[in-house]
Amino acid sequence: MSGLDRRGFLKLAAAGALGAGLSACGAGSEGGATSLRYAFWGNNVRQQNYTKALKEFVAKNPGIQVEPEFAEYAAFQERMTTQMAARDVADIFWVASPQVMTYHKNKLYRRLDDIPSLNLADYSKEELESFKLGGQLNTMPFGIFVAVIRHNETFAEQDGVELPPKDADWDAWATFLIDYAKDNPNKRKGMPYEPDHDLSFESWLRQHGEQLWTEDGRAGFTADTLRAWLDWWDKLYKAGAVTTLSEQEGMGPDWALVGKKVLAKVGNSNHLIDDAKMFPDYRFKLRSIPAAKDAQAGHPFLYFPRMAIYQGIDDDKVETAGKLVSYNTGDPAMIKTVGMTMGAPVNPKVFQQSLQSASGDEKEMLTVVQAGREAERRPRFEAPPGTSTWRTAMSKVGEEIALGRLSTADGAKRLLDEIQAGISRAR
Repeated sequence: MSGLDRRGFLKLAAAGALGAGLSACGAGSEGGATSLRYAFWGNNVRQQNYTKALKEFVAKNPGIQVEPEFAEYAAFQERMTTQMAARDVADIFWVASPQVMTYHKNKLYRRLDDIPSLNLADYSKEELESFKLGGQLNTMPFGIFVAVIRHNETFAEQDGVELPPKDADWDAWATFLIDYAKDNPNKRKGMPYEPDHDLSFESWLRQHGEQLWTEDGRAGFTADTLRAWLDWWDKLYKAGAVTTLSEQEGMGPDWALVGKKVLAKVGNSNHLIDDAKMFPDYRFKLRSIPAAKDAQAGHPFLYFPRMAIYQGIDDDKVETAGKLVSYNTGDPAMIKTVGMTMGAPVNPKVFQQSLQSASGDEKEMLTVVQAGREAERRPRFEAPPGTSTWRTAMSKVGEEIALGRLSTADGAKRLLDEIQAGISRAR
């Protein structure tokens, strides 16, 4: 063993990714070329697709070089922490959802609406307002997704079942899933056990008049509403309507493992694009997440993956960075190359163009997102500093409840206490 710790390894990995990216994109700064560092995360397929798209951008823009810095999701966040401390952040970087306000607090974002090369003309005033953090446009969404229920239409036909109507509430879905799991010819379960799915939980909260986070950076929900969510899942688990921890091999079920075992699942609309490819013989459909019988007006919401330009970027690189962000968010060529694994195009014109040329799975995803875009929506706020591990904590609570080691009431209190303690420590 070399004795190299994880942090040191990540530094070397970042350097390796940097060098590989320079070579892939036509390395070097000969002739005074402007070079931009571009940091993102994902799997190998995403790395390949984005590297190709960045090469295409370079080919269209002589005098610009792009240096990709790639990592998987968790390693990306750890590398960002290291780079923040050293003030050595990439010129353009993706923002992990738990870190949006943490990076904002650490002043990592540069203002965007004063960059002439960043084309914002296609967006309405209301859309631009919804992108802002702290009243300033300092990050740019490059995708949209919504909470959904995805179901396997092939399985429904094989099993001779009719899904609940599209306006069915959570109780109706629970009844359906329990009945389905008890009596279907292929012995499938209704869904994986996923009480820790964040967008679905947030939907539940908003329908009940609460929210995940408040504008002033606090938890926006009560223990009672959290407990009701955990109760809904606990009822399904005890009834055998969802896969057990053993059947899905722990929390965070691997779709490649459970996709052949379940009729449906809660999820993000964008996940259909990759997940459907794992089972090409099946047809999948999306529908909006169930709504409570007395759901509060404006409960739908859009989730935006965001990218930012670093506050410390050299002044002579700002215009070039604006061009690259515009390419990511408003150029159909970029979407054509990278696909829609990061969600539907956020640019309205590109969205409509994509809808016209989309494949079956892409059109399914775009259609459900379009419904979300057209719906009345109350404001949504990002996770405050100190909450980067809340989803991990929620997974642990869900696991303990499934194992019978924790009641839903105690689990709700534990999770809320942990979230509030993390926020307090970060203030």
